Amino acid sequence: MLLLERRNWLKQIATIRGTTLSRVWLRLTAVTVVATVVTFVHTHYESPTGGLSTIPFSLVAVALGIFLGFRNNTSYDRFWEGRKLWGRLVNTTRSLSRQVLMMVGPQSEPTSGDAPPEPATEVHRELVYRIIAYVHALRLHLRDDTRLDDLDGFITPEERDALPAQLNRPLAIVRVLGDRLRQLWQQGQIHPMHLPVLEGSLTTLTDIQGACERIKSTPIPSSYTVLIHRIVAVYTFALPFGIVDTVGAATPVVVAIISYAFFGLDAVGEEIEEPFGTDVNDLPLSTLSRMIEINLRQTLGETETPEVLRPIDGVLQ
Repeated sequence: MLLLERRNWLKQIATIRGTTLSRVWLRLTAVTVVATVVTFVHTHYESPTGGLSTIPFSLVAVALGIFLGFRNNTSYDRFWEGRKLWGRLVNTTRSLSRQVLMMVGPQSEPTSGDAPPEPATEVHRELVYRIIAYVHALRLHLRDDTRLDDLDGFITPEERDALPAQLNRPLAIVRVLGDRLRQLWQQGQIHPMHLPVLEGSLTTLTDIQGACERIKSTPIPSSYTVLIHRIVAVYTFALPFGIVDTVGAATPVVVAIISYAFFGLDAVGEEIEEPFGTDVNDLPLSTLSRMIEINLRQTLGETETPEVLRPIDGVLQ
């Protein structure tokens, strides 16, 4: 996620990295070149417009603005929903870790004598670490990243070796977490009334993951996106023919400004449509994952935790 100095207006205007200009400069240059050629021909030779007026372009611009606004609103809704889901993930993992510390441990009336109770501190660490592993696995899953290095130390080597065969690795981790809670209940370390509370938190994690996967796997219909691209391209490349009689020598400048507006709006909607990627303006999932890891490890009383991720060149990962 790109971070800008909100109070530095001039610096924001001059910023290129992470803005639409870095994405549309090539097509903007092409439109400006066409406008320059049209202006040159109009100035030195017979007019190439055939008496074309600005009225059709004014009418199309209104409709095009509405279409672009609708598409950008839809894209931002997806972006903002993704951020709300990860905010909910932060709260749920904090609550679950607190529930683990409060509800998991030797009970006064064990429900099973098959196995002796395990030390509560080790059990707490195991469960909380598996929650952290789930968060990292979810980030990697949403970004189509097959690496498992970030899970080292949070799950057992046997569990890590089994993950590559799993299509949905976060789901596999939360399933193991659920099985582990059942085992602890059978050992008498979880009260029967507390088990549904813990299970409810696991269900919430699954719901959050499913909502994130829905956003990732259901993009805005391609037919709508292609239609917007085509209309913007036709409009901008035809624009100099409609305004050259009125604007004259300033046609390339006017075309460049108007085209930048339409190309930019089109690019913004396309860029934020997929909020879980690694583009400059996507959600900082790595930063959120690291924050969750630090929070949960500190609930265990650990003092040696990783550093909070800081912006690199103004970008949070």
